[in-house]
Amino acid sequence: MNLVSFALIFAGVMLNATAQILMKAGTNAVGHFEFSMQNILPIGLKLATEWHIIAALVCYAVSVVVWILALSRVPVSIAFPMLSMAYVVNALAAWYFLGEAFNPTKLIGMAIIILGVVIISRA
Repeated sequence: MNLVSFALIFAGVMLNATAQILMKAGTNAVGHFEFSMQNILPIGLKLATEWHIIAALVCYAVSVVVWILALSRVPVSIAFPMLSMAYVVNALAAWYFLGEAFNPTKLIGMAIIILGVVIISRA
């Protein structure tokens, strides 16, 4: 895999992880809610106007374009498994930015994911 292909896949991973963190920040800003017929419009409007959610959707839209470019250069059997690195990036970002728990079990899981990505990328 050449540098451009790797950069595209890496950008896709980072955009997806960023979108997830922004989504969580947006739902944190809105607070816990239940969808019901009575509150679907007010909650829908809150979510639709929350800047974190809007930014997350932009990240997803850009990531689709980046992903299409990546798939035009790399076999999907190699590219798609590399998206699992988003789990690693996301866990680290959630710990750092959102204060989510980080424990040895997550570290072991992340190490396994990284090992799998290394093995697949060398194929």
